[in-house]
Amino acid sequence: MMSHDLSERERQVLSIIIQAYVINAAPVGSRYIAKNYNLGLSDATIRNVMADLEDEGYISQPHTSAGRVPTDKGYRYYVDLIMRVRRIEEEEKKRIDHNFMQLNYDPKDSAEVLNAAATVLGSISQQLSVVISPRLSNALFERLDMILLSSSRIMVVLSIQSLFVRTIVMELNLEVSRQQIDTVIELLNQRLSGLTLSEIRNSISRRLADCDKDKALLNMIVRSADNLFDDSPILERLYIAGTEYIVNQPEFDQPQKVRDLVCMIEDKSRMAELLSERDEELVPNNTSGLDVSISIGRENTASTAEDFTVVTTPYYVGNTIGKLGVLGPKRMDYERVVRLVNYMADRLSHSLS
Repeated sequence: MMSHDLSERERQVLSIIIQAYVINAAPVGSRYIAKNYNLGLSDATIRNVMADLEDEGYISQPHTSAGRVPTDKGYRYYVDLIMRVRRIEEEEKKRIDHNFMQLNYDPKDSAEVLNAAATVLGSISQQLSVVISPRLSNALFERLDMILLSSSRIMVVLSIQSLFVRTIVMELNLEVSRQQIDTVIELLNQRLSGLTLSEIRNSISRRLADCDKDKALLNMIVRSADNLFDDSPILERLYIAGTEYIVNQPEFDQPQKVRDLVCMIEDKSRMAELLSERDEELVPNNTSGLDVSISIGRENTASTAEDFTVVTTPYYVGNTIGKLGVLGPKRMDYERVVRLVNYMADRLSHSLS
């Protein structure tokens, strides 16, 4: 995308244009830069630098006015080679932690923890926030319980690594007693605890082959293993918040743009895809050690996301990986958003572990 490296002067002017545009949401002119930034350059010199940047495709002129705005190429250069991400300040940490406390969520319920993280990230960043819970195939199975709903209907409760729980209601083609269920529960927990869900799916038949007691109920569990010990569908693992903040951005001052945004948010499959794209885009100078991916404008494969930037990072729960991030206009405070998603991922990893 880049044709040549920029000079120090060009970098300064490009950085100022981006920072000013983020704050004011208006095209930036040479006179504004000369008046508000002490670069030691004349208005005419700044105009020449801006003309060079425009020729190279880093900025563009949206109207006939003298003001310029960054292009996708300009934002990409800034993100990769100019911006410096500092550690998050203690004051902002306290603000985030306070917002968590205000939500009054259950810290032992993974769904409530993930929803709280999405809510706080949306509120603090003033963007759309998205959190995807980890795929559980590589998570360790801890224990299984069964609740007898009727003589031919049970609820299976799987406790998986850390705070994750799955519940599945199963219809039985046989009648079972509480005693039979307790016997099967004890056997399953003895044979399967400590394995990953993937290992259980692939080996449960062999691990229970020598069991003769309560064979009918055990066979039903084996036949249902692909469903019982599988990942939840992606749509059940997706938490979205912050719509009320992003629609207040100047980019959405037209009803059609708001409608397009809402349609994109409602397409949860597409939102999940956006969050999983471009994992190779890592932010340099990332002080927290987490991998942040930034996808800008047309770098997003979805045509509906061409006017957006998606900033994502993984979080870790044992040997499983989830994703969180923000989606907002390309005109966003990139340095601050990177700090926020870094801190939120670290906090989420600790909360769920």
